[in-house]
Amino acid sequence: MKNKIVNTVRALSAEMVLKANSGHQGMPIGAAPMAVTLFNDVMKHNPENSGWFDRDRFILSAGHGSALQYSLLHLYGYKLSMDDLKEFRQLNSNTPGHPEFGDTDGVEVTTGPLGQGISMAVGFAMAEKHLAAKYNTEDIKVIDHYTYTIAGDGCLMEGISNEACSLAGTLGLGKLIVLYDSNRITIEGTTDLAFRENVAKRYEALGWQVIDVEDGTDLEAIRKALEEAKKDEDRPTLIEIHTTIGYGSSKQGTPAVHGNPLNKDDIQEMKKTLGYDCKEEFFVADDVREYLNNKKEELSKYEEDWNLLVSEYKTKYSEKYEDLMKAINNNYDFSFLESEEYYAFDKALATRASSGVALNRIAKHVNNLFGGSADLAGSNNTRMEEYGDFSKETPEGANLHFGIREHAMAAIANGIQLHGGLQSYTGTFLSFADYMKPAIRLSALMKQKVIYIFTHDSIGLGEDGPTHQAVDQLPMLRAIPNMVNIRPADARETAAAWAYSIKNNTKPISLILSRQTLPNLEGTGSKLFKGAYVLKDFGQNPEIILMATGSEVQLAYETAEKLFENGKSVRVVSMPSFELFEEQSAEYKESVFPKHITKRVAIEASSEMGWYKYIGLDGLFVGMSTFGKSAPAEEAFEYFGFTVDKVLEKIAEKF
Repeated sequence: MKNKIVNTVRALSAEMVLKANSGHQGMPIGAAPMAVTLFNDVMKHNPENSGWFDRDRFILSAGHGSALQYSLLHLYGYKLSMDDLKEFRQLNSNTPGHPEFGDTDGVEVTTGPLGQGISMAVGFAMAEKHLAAKYNTEDIKVIDHYTYTIAGDGCLMEGISNEACSLAGTLGLGKLIVLYDSNRITIEGTTDLAFRENVAKRYEALGWQVIDVEDGTDLEAIRKALEEAKKDEDRPTLIEIHTTIGYGSSKQGTPAVHGNPLNKDDIQEMKKTLGYDCKEEFFVADDVREYLNNKKEELSKYEEDWNLLVSEYKTKYSEKYEDLMKAINNNYDFSFLESEEYYAFDKALATRASSGVALNRIAKHVNNLFGGSADLAGSNNTRMEEYGDFSKETPEGANLHFGIREHAMAAIANGIQLHGGLQSYTGTFLSFADYMKPAIRLSALMKQKVIYIFTHDSIGLGEDGPTHQAVDQLPMLRAIPNMVNIRPADARETAAAWAYSIKNNTKPISLILSRQTLPNLEGTGSKLFKGAYVLKDFGQNPEIILMATGSEVQLAYETAEKLFENGKSVRVVSMPSFELFEEQSAEYKESVFPKHITKRVAIEASSEMGWYKYIGLDGLFVGMSTFGKSAPAEEAFEYFGFTVDKVLEKIAEKF
């Protein structure tokens, strides 16, 4: 029967791609045996409730092979109909070209950019290991599941996967199992063109258990390999399964079957070769349906058993149970975020420092925070003082050490967030946002509230010079849809930025923080939630508006004071977040930026991209149009014109 299911998956996958005249059937046809074995014999899942908490997680890292996952989800009884399969890659269908979290029942993550899926899988496994250490007792394992991913040669060529898998080996993530679809084919030809390394030896060097399955069609050998993998609790496992892309088709083993649809005759010939006697398209035999309906009922028992376990856990360990439910549902009392104590700062701080203070104040009330930095915790101020370090030996710790792995860090944070029960955050210098961009983009696409802490936000970091002075990164982050970027002006705005970050639920947030100390300005605080607000009007009926973000708000304020002394009425607007401002009503926007005030100046030690929406075509932007310079911060600011006198000169020239 299982061979018949495998061939059904192969046929459905090929027919989906043919009907859409778009997609990739080669990988699904070749990898169907490993996927069916996983779903049928090994994985703990319940198609009736795809989101129950202690399920095993499955991630198709080779996301171009989405037809494989959709076929499996349909056959095993997830909320995906045959009509959905027929709408593969069509507008607003439940079967998009690559798996998308939130679109399709049973899809755990959005994959497609190669290497991201396997890296997110590391985050899932880290989350499971931490929660298990925190909540399991000697007699009840209320958190006890595996993370499985199917990855191909492309995923393992991408550098991000090596970063993530190196960390996985270091952390001893024994419940992470990667099925490596080793078919030796890429779009341009065989892997010999560009990929001749011994992957198995590399993963052994990374601290992984490696198992080899010579015949990718041998269901029993695959099942035994998976069971063997689960016995090693100290190491993640790579199972290299040697497959043939497009197995059984006339184009098997060639690049031609990767992304070019097989025609009807090709598919019928493949079915004959496989001994699958079925001329009808999108067909599932009655005996296959009957078997899978029974299997669906059998799989539902996994959740039933877990619910009984949770009931016992609730009785025996009521405090732990309540704490776990708070973590899973993010059901904390956030009223402390409105208190005077939360916003109290008695001295000037760099916003990276006030961020660390706010983080630790939050950590006293919210205990599902799980994050850290790329070897920069002391500089990014990302350490939670009340919690220990997460490591192989101390998985109960909540402070993560990603090592110097920014590419993987963001993807891992996505996996942690998607797993549930934890709030992930990361930390590095803003200049390295480039390294993290692909994963940040996926955070936004998946509507995941990952908190990205970016410090050393401008030329104000000084001597490290232009390679580290991020003049171009903030505009890049602002270009990402469904992303909130906040560049606070002082400690109270930083505390407000964290308050927003903790309470928001559907968007990633970047906190753009200074290295240099900034004074606490009168009137700052929770007004930040509006994105932009009037910090102060100097005089009645302002004739000019000075707007700024972050460290430049102080400069705008001091410049306004001088203009006022010279007889000008001036409005100073702190504008920490374009995105939050755009969420406000038209009336509020007009109250901050009245249309009749056309003399507008924006000050930001960054690129001008995006600012003309607010200053108008005739406005003045005081910012960066070049890279920075290696010099002490004060000298760099003066050199590039960020002083009161030089801003006044530019205003006089412009207006």
